[in-house]
Amino acid sequence: MRALIANDDGIDGAGLRTLAQVAVAAGLKVTVAAPDSERSGSSAAMSGLAEGGRVLVEDRTLDGLADVRTVAVQASPAMIVFLGAHGAFGEPPDVVLAGINRGPNLGRAILHSGTVGAALTAQAAGLPAMAVSLASARAEHWDTAAAVATRALTWFLRHAEDAAARGGSPGQAVLLNVNAPDLPPAELRGLHAARLSSYEMARAIIGEPGQGFVPVTFSESGAQPGPGTDLALIRQGWATATVLTGLRESDALDLSTLG
Repeated sequence: MRALIANDDGIDGAGLRTLAQVAVAAGLKVTVAAPDSERSGSSAAMSGLAEGGRVLVEDRTLDGLADVRTVAVQASPAMIVFLGAHGAFGEPPDVVLAGINRGPNLGRAILHSGTVGAALTAQAAGLPAMAVSLASARAEHWDTAAAVATRALTWFLRHAEDAAARGGSPGQAVLLNVNAPDLPPAELRGLHAARLSSYEMARAIIGEPGQGFVPVTFSESGAQPGPGTDLALIRQGWATATVLTGLRESDALDLSTLG
């Protein structure tokens, strides 16, 4: 099975190498294609085309992964996955793995994540995808993240293969969002299914506008996450797994009288 691995922390991110090592150990044929610089917060932005419709790339080598093709791409994570799905970096992948992100991708904040945006782009193309994050800006315990990714990947690959055998349409592929707490392995309580937290983890404080600028600072939200949500479980020492769905029409409004 071929796997394309991308991230939003950039080609030099420690988590990218960690996830590639996990994927190789799982027996996947891995290609790494990641932004040449950090693209955090890029969501599913499709940016990166240079003059003449070219996407600029550079072959790289990751420590400990000399046999894995690695490409630094001057593009956003979602653009990289979109191009990879069309064969830009070799044969199209069977699955897409995104991460391991430095910092959490929990609750509504996943809307802005380049890591999750890459996975959503894969799902829209009909490719099973898994996004993995180490839920702390400090990001110290990559060994814990690797252990969680290994366990989650086993589940993910089994269900991705089952879904492929049943057939399916683009947008209905498996998408698993995984977060590991930044704790020593011995303190990890396990991997737990979770609902998305229903509020932003941070809030913006807008200061007095000046000439040509608006001052903005961010602070943690004072609200408490609901029980069983990803943020609540991470705070309790659990790694979390949430199945996400991509764009899908809704019947929340009756459109029969429109027009």
